[in-house]
Amino acid sequence: MIEKGLDTFEIAIGDNLLAFPWIKDIVRLNKSFLVKRNLPVRQQLMASLELSSYIHHVLHEKKQSIWIAQREGRAKDSDDRTQESVLKMLNLCGTGSVLENLASIQVVPVSISYEYDPCDYLKAMEMQLKRDNPSYVKTRADDLLNMQTGLLGFKGRVFYKVTPCISNELTEMEAAGMHKNELFEHVARLIDHRIHLNYHLYPGNYVAADMLDGLDQFAHSYSAREKEQFAAYLKQQLDKIDIPDKDEDFLRKRMLEMYANPLKNKKKAETVTR
Repeated sequence: MIEKGLDTFEIAIGDNLLAFPWIKDIVRLNKSFLVKRNLPVRQQLMASLELSSYIHHVLHEKKQSIWIAQREGRAKDSDDRTQESVLKMLNLCGTGSVLENLASIQVVPVSISYEYDPCDYLKAMEMQLKRDNPSYVKTRADDLLNMQTGLLGFKGRVFYKVTPCISNELTEMEAAGMHKNELFEHVARLIDHRIHLNYHLYPGNYVAADMLDGLDQFAHSYSAREKEQFAAYLKQQLDKIDIPDKDEDFLRKRMLEMYANPLKNKKKAETVTR
């Protein structure tokens, strides 16, 4: 952003990531603001009102952009879906209709495509731990390791696609006279469609889909060498997992899904007209 002469934006970050005081200091230096999570219902409502009010203040009074995830936490299987609760929070402090409020903040979906996810093995490991023990909860040290790995780990190529603002589509929805809850669902699906349609796919996505399904449907999209490289990468990541009763087949399938789902979602989005 700075290299292109553009201003940076304020960033919403979950307070669960602030495992240690020094992390809080660092993220605040990067224009971050906190999203309070895991609160009792009444406190969560008050926190959502406070967050919505601050976001509207940043956008309308400070004239700054913000960066906010479309859901709470990560989609561990890379099947990204917008949570309607995020849209409802953004609507809380608006003064018009739902669609007028959302149009006023000028939502711009952004697709981010990593060639490799350095946290893939950590996500797969957590899925097995939760499968084996439904009450399993990550520790602060686990959160720190995930954040450190995500920041510093190897990602290969990274592609950002800033898609058009959805305000025009919201105006069209307004004319359709939908019920409020139906509106939130439609806006969430619109954002998902934009994100999925604009994924940048890598050879590993195609290899993973074929390995997962036991087919060669996408063999034209990768070479034999690229398939070997991805298989070697997959084994390397799986070897990092050290847990009791390690379920190699389960972990491998979960990791393949992480790389196949962006391809499957993009293919599905290409068949939908919006």
